[in-house]
Amino acid sequence: MSTSEPDEHFPFGGGENGALIRSLDWSKTSLGPFSEWPENLKTTVGILLRSPVPIVLLWGPDGIMIYNDAYSIFAGGRHPLLFGSKVREGWPEVADFNDNVMKVGLGGGTLSYRNQELTLHRSGVPEQVWMNLDYSPVLGENGRPEGVLAVVVETTQQVLAERALAKAEERLRQALNAAGMVGTFAWHVRSDTFYSDARFAEMFSVDPAKGDDGAPLSDYLAGIHPEDVQRIADAINRSVVTGEKYVQEYRLLRKDGNIRWVEARGECLYGEDGKPDRFVGVVVDVTNQKNAQERQRLLAREADHRVKNIFANFHSMITLSARSAGSPKEMAHALRGRLDALLRAKDLIRPGIMGTEHESEQTTMDTLVRTVLQPHEDGSPDRIVMSGPDVPVGAKAVTGLALVLHESATNAVKYGALSRPDGSIHVTWDASGDDLRLDWDESGGPEIDVKPHARGFGSILTERSVTGELGGRIEHDWRRNGLRLKLSIPLERLAA
Repeated sequence: MSTSEPDEHFPFGGGENGALIRSLDWSKTSLGPFSEWPENLKTTVGILLRSPVPIVLLWGPDGIMIYNDAYSIFAGGRHPLLFGSKVREGWPEVADFNDNVMKVGLGGGTLSYRNQELTLHRSGVPEQVWMNLDYSPVLGENGRPEGVLAVVVETTQQVLAERALAKAEERLRQALNAAGMVGTFAWHVRSDTFYSDARFAEMFSVDPAKGDDGAPLSDYLAGIHPEDVQRIADAINRSVVTGEKYVQEYRLLRKDGNIRWVEARGECLYGEDGKPDRFVGVVVDVTNQKNAQERQRLLAREADHRVKNIFANFHSMITLSARSAGSPKEMAHALRGRLDALLRAKDLIRPGIMGTEHESEQTTMDTLVRTVLQPHEDGSPDRIVMSGPDVPVGAKAVTGLALVLHESATNAVKYGALSRPDGSIHVTWDASGDDLRLDWDESGGPEIDVKPHARGFGSILTERSVTGELGGRIEHDWRRNGLRLKLSIPLERLAA
């Protein structure tokens, strides 16, 4: 057999592309006939043809492409015309990218990309693909780089799947957030290792990294409000011992001082030996529901309080009308007038009772005080005395201030100056500096022997309106001859 015989059969095997090498006229390329190829080129080609991984060899300055069957699949509709072509011409849409590959590789450098995004025209239309790419130089017989070997692994499906999963997880997180879901947990009882997702851990003031790594149950119990933690620890132990379902509501005390209400549900799972193995469950944020329940409870108490006050006011107005009227007709007329005035005052405080924003236009202190106190006037100039400048009161502040005045008037009717025929109230106000100062001064009512020890619901409402809604201060001076009330409210809040 002649010395050229091996060349006639080169390359040995190599699948479809091995046969393609043997059939092409390489003398028309810069590589020349493969009988003249250097041994290092033949060796490299022989190795890549037998690799199951997509590999392409870019030989010489032009980057003549020789690749295996696995790369043919990646090349798609470009194969077999791509085989033996110059890489910059074979993939013109990424010519700049491959130009850099050739410069680096023939300069002796290496390149590595992970999930590299490129747009290729494998089937005649633009196609967005992602690939892991590794480039290394192939040395010639003189020890210098003469080609670049590229390992090409397409990751398009993986990238798209990961993105789809990320979107699905984001939608799931949004759905769980909307439902108030904090997360799931799994406590390995025997090793005392508590696992959760990052959001769950953060809610319990635990380092989110410990969610996956695991932490002692005590780390999570430390995030529970001190007043609830023993009850929850006892409930967990009871479920472990008895196997009963675990259902508990409790508070979390966050690092920022805020309190969140949660509901936890779970159960203990037992191993084949009958001993406790895992305790699994879910936790839901129920803060909004608890706040709504508290609001409803306050509204119920408010309604009960208002009904009692209405009867007290009615009784006072009937007595007042009967005392000043000369005939039943005059009494009926006076009583209707006072009832109408009471309804106008109620219109001012109803938004505060119902939890809705007041929508009235801006008014003044004089108008507001007179509207609230008019139902209790008896025509006497000394019964209710009011004086002060026309300080503007904004729509948002009207409700809170009207509630304070109305509550004070009702208490005066029930217990104070307005419960006696000779009692009187002096209400004065002034704008001093940045604050409105209002004095409510009662006299002529029942003598006050001691300061009241308990605060009624009305007093709580009054304080909440002044300090919370209006950002002001309130002082009670329980003098023997009558209550003196002092209010101080920022003018900025009053005008809002």
